Amino acid sequence: MPVDPTTLFAYSLTVGAIVLTPGPDPLLILRYALGSGHRVGLATVAGVQIGLAGHTLLAILGVSAVIAASPVLFKALAIVGALYLGWIGLQGFRGHTLRLDGATQVSAHKAVRDAILCNLLNPKVIVLFLALLPNFVDPTHGSVTIQLIFLALVLLVINIVWQVPLAWAAVSVRRWLARPRVQVAVNAGTGTILVGFALLMLWEHVLGAA
Repeated sequence: MPVDPTTLFAYSLTVGAIVLTPGPDPLLILRYALGSGHRVGLATVAGVQIGLAGHTLLAILGVSAVIAASPVLFKALAIVGALYLGWIGLQGFRGHTLRLDGATQVSAHKAVRDAILCNLLNPKVIVLFLALLPNFVDPTHGSVTIQLIFLALVLLVINIVWQVPLAWAAVSVRRWLARPRVQVAVNAGTGTILVGFALLMLWEHVLGAA
């Protein structure tokens, strides 16, 4: 095994706690699953994992370290990420309604794209890969690259175990959510939270760090 079992256990517990923490990714999954069904919900889950795989590659290549070490690049990423997240959130106020006749208001392609960008443009994920993963890597235990890939795969597995049931559970209440008043509340609620995450991202990584 690339990582010592004791280290793997500690890492899994740490990552599990982080994955269960509310954030943009699970909220995006819930929103798209509620509005467009299983297929789009699972596509959103897949997009998140692709984004995490991208972060793994960037961390291995050292790109993430370069971005984190440059205040200008890091703030620029935070601004772009916040604007994109805020734009997704504002779509919740456009009055879309749920469709129960098989039609989808969000395509699987859009769901994957939004999930990938939402994840890749989140500075907190870069910090996660820079601050968390190296603490569980032991250079004396073998290839550092292989250990990083293994730990990233464990993160993906834990993420999938949590997010796939989340998408399915959301779909199970779609008929109840078909009520117009509930739809308005859900759209406005998720939109408000996503915009809130965007503002928090700007405050933590741009305005508060100035």
